[in-house]
Amino acid sequence: MSKKPIGTTATTGQNCPESGVWKVVGTPTTTAPISEGNRMPPYGGKAVTWKLTQYA
Repeated sequence: MSKKPIGTTATTGQNCPESGVWKVVGTPTTTAPISEGNRMPPYGGKAVTWKLTQYA
């Protein structure tokens, strides 16, 4: 299986497509390590878009 490219996005509630460090798109922002297959979490109580910034 090939890795998803850096910059791949996923939204809250989707299954994480690639293990790594994910960053919230927009402000306020944060980063979080998320493992492949886990659900993408909300941030600040809202659904957000996450962008893959680094592989695990």
